[in-house]
Amino acid sequence: MSAIAVSPVPATTPARSDWFTQTGQVLRRWSIVSIRQAWGPVMSLIQPVIWILLFGQVFRTLGALPQFGGHGYIDYLVPGILMMTVLYSGAWAGTGYIDDIESGVMDQYLTSPLRRSSIIAGQLLQQLIINVLQSLVVLGIGWLGGARYPGGVGGMLIALGIATLLAAIFCCASTAVALTARSQIALISLSQLIVLPATFLSTTMMPAAAMPEWVQNVSRWNPMTWAVELGRGGLSGVYPGEGWWQAAGLALLAALAFSWALRAIRSYQRSI
Repeated sequence: MSAIAVSPVPATTPARSDWFTQTGQVLRRWSIVSIRQAWGPVMSLIQPVIWILLFGQVFRTLGALPQFGGHGYIDYLVPGILMMTVLYSGAWAGTGYIDDIESGVMDQYLTSPLRRSSIIAGQLLQQLIINVLQSLVVLGIGWLGGARYPGGVGGMLIALGIATLLAAIFCCASTAVALTARSQIALISLSQLIVLPATFLSTTMMPAAAMPEWVQNVSRWNPMTWAVELGRGGLSGVYPGEGWWQAAGLALLAALAFSWALRAIRSYQRSI
């Protein structure tokens, strides 16, 4: 009896989902985590309430100084608090990655067919959505505190867009630090070391003309100042003359920060 030759059945490779689907899956996972731990984003809004309603009222008379251009201090302060809120939230974004590292979830991510850029982008999108919601609340609190926005809806959208750019910079930088240091203590310490000088060496609370000369020189090149001035311009309807290069600088820093975060996760993968 002659043997019957059986051709081997080629193994089928499961189809790999595209980048957008993978990013959406990561976004969904982080969104579920945020909903279950909603107290975190909600509690982070306590600080802007204190700054606007308390600090803004205590220093309300500062608005009469000529450096403020005749605008009330609340109107001046709200754009700064808006940017400060997303700055602080972004600086803490990396803590989620450290939790994933300690729980083993990150290792599962890295052994899956997920693209590394999807892992970064999915979590970043979740953070930016939260930041936009927080920003809307801050603008609402500012309105209740007496601030007015002559720039209208268009100006508010510009301020939200600038806040999103600033948030992207610090979210990605926090992610890169978290994946490199792999320590909550190191991330928190470094965040505090950066966010406080970034805030007070900018025009968040005080116009440049009212600050010492050396602070003016530093604040001119501080991305926080760029974001605050652009946001203030959007809400007031009067944009800074240097706005074009400030916006370009923020966009460039956001791209560089994302690239840094992507290199950090690949470096982490090679080290395990």
